[in-house]
Amino acid sequence: MTEKTHDGDTHQHGHQHEGAQQGGLNLHEDADNAVDMWDGMYRERPKVWSGNPNPQLVAEVAGLKPGRALDLGCGEGGDAIWLAQQGWTVTAMDVSAVALERAAAHAAETSHGDRITWQQQDLAEWTPEPVFDLVSAQFLHSPLLPWRDSVASAAAAVAPGGTLLVVGHHPHGLPSWSHHHESGMFFTPEQLAGELRLDREPWFVDVLTDRARAVSGPNGESGTTLDTVLRATKRA
Repeated sequence: MTEKTHDGDTHQHGHQHEGAQQGGLNLHEDADNAVDMWDGMYRERPKVWSGNPNPQLVAEVAGLKPGRALDLGCGEGGDAIWLAQQGWTVTAMDVSAVALERAAAHAAETSHGDRITWQQQDLAEWTPEPVFDLVSAQFLHSPLLPWRDSVASAAAAVAPGGTLLVVGHHPHGLPSWSHHHESGMFFTPEQLAGELRLDREPWFVDVLTDRARAVSGPNGESGTTLDTVLRATKRA
């Protein structure tokens, strides 16, 4: 799966690359498969992400009517738990069993854990079905999975009348301390729109923009990062 950003963190395959390396974590890019890569990263620390939901998720989903939601690359569960607290019934996917175990434990500490189904799944091997009212793909950046494949899978899981939310790193808006310069892993709003054929496919585009966000560096320094944000509704 991919990476996710929690409260300034950044993570892919349900996990965020930038936050991982900035925090001194090894992304294990020499691993033979996605499971070993992400399990290895999570095992390095008892807690990787803040537990807070991604800010773009909160901004874009707060006004939607709850239904069935899919959180792709859920990591330690911050987004999935927040969605459940808003009334959504959530399927939360990640390739890392270590992350999912932590996420389920965090959810069990809340009164909304029964709204979440945790599912281990490698997006590279997943066949989506269009059954979700909301599909959230937050920072699904992985050296093992091209972003074009992950966003196509996310779009394919949206039910007619449902919402697709894709948030990723803008290739020209990374903070100065970032170790990630592989611009091919990240995307602009224009690239995202072209890949998803938003001008021709059955989508109504609600939001397509880049949005600056304050972040903190590994040594406490302040900076900004630029997120690419898409929210689109699939025509019924």
